[in-house]
Formats: sequence, structure tokens, C-alpha cells
Amino acid sequence: MKYELPPLPYSSDALEPVISQDTINYHYGKHEKTYIDNLNNLIQGTKYEEMPLEDIIKSSEGALFNNAAQAWNHLFYFFSFSPNGGGVPTGGLMAAINNQFGSFEEFQIAFEQAGVKLFGSGWVWLSKDGDGQLFITQASNAANPLTQGLTPLLCFDVWEHAYYLDYQNRRADALHNLWKIIDWEIVAQRYQEEAL
Repeated sequence: MKYELPPLPYSSDALEPVISQDTINYHYGKHEKTYIDNLNNLIQGTKYEEMPLEDIIKSSEGALFNNAAQAWNHLFYFFSFSPNGGGVPTGGLMAAINNQFGSFEEFQIAFEQAGVKLFGSGWVWLSKDGDGQLFITQASNAANPLTQGLTPLLCFDVWEHAYYLDYQNRRADALHNLWKIIDWEIVAQRYQEEAL
């Protein structure tokens, strides 16, 4: 199996000013493509060659894990956005957020703070367990909640290359602005799906 860089469901300038066209072109077009190219080279001729990406992440380590997880993480991240995004979730996801965090606003604050306080590079995730309970987790480097038996619902990338062209060292501003482009229909659909 050869993994490909899929086209985004929006144009490279569609998320401006939250994420600039330059950032999309570098972050998705170059960084993500490199992870996918590295992944393809690493799995060639191995037992991982025909595995689904999620299974590679759950069963690998070292360079293979790093490239597989980063390839998956970035696809998950970029496909959570829409130029028509923003607002608030509805239905079961909103009920779960209110139940566990007190309100959507309190959830946003907790999620942003988890990203701001993560030292170095990594991700902040909203995930669920098999009972539908929600978790906010920090993950260094390429780490992914799939390895903890959780189902990811939403992530913010806190690697510097994700925001530096647009926000320089203002990570908090970058994370705060991402709420404006979150496609809550996609996140809610992930919440309804079975565990990965």
C-alpha cells in the first residue's frame, strides 16, 4: 500500500486570516508530504506495508511510529477545519462537553490552556473512551491517543511550524483563533462513531 497526500476540502487560502495560505502550503504541502513520503519508505517490504495507518501507529515505535503518527495527526488536524466553521457543537457532543467541563466556554479554556502549557512540540487532544467519556490530553512530539485506547475527536497542533509564520511566538493567540474554523459537524460525527 502506498499512502498519498489527499487534497484538502478547501482552497489553500480559505482559512485566512486564522491560518494563512503560506502556512497551509508549508505545513500541509511540505511538512505533511514529508511525513507521508518517509512513512512509505519505512514500510516498504515490511509487515507494515499493508496495514491501516491506525494499526501501524498502535504497533510501531521509533522513526516508523513518528512518521506514521505525524502523517495521521496532520490529516486529522487539517480535515477538522472549514472556512464555514466555528460556532459551537450540538447534540450528544455538546451534552457530553457540558456534563464533563461545566460549559463549552470552560472546555475551550481548559483545551487552550493544555496547549499553551505543553512544553516544546506536540499536540493537545480531545478524545473519548469506550463509554463516551471525554478527555483532554497533552501529547509530546508525535504522540497520539490511539496508543492509549482512546478515540480522538479534535486536536490542536502546537508544534511551532504550525503557527510561527502567522503568529510568531504567540501560541496562545494561534490556538484561540482555531475555534473560528473548527467544523463541529465532523467532530460530532467522530464522537458518534465506534472506537478506532
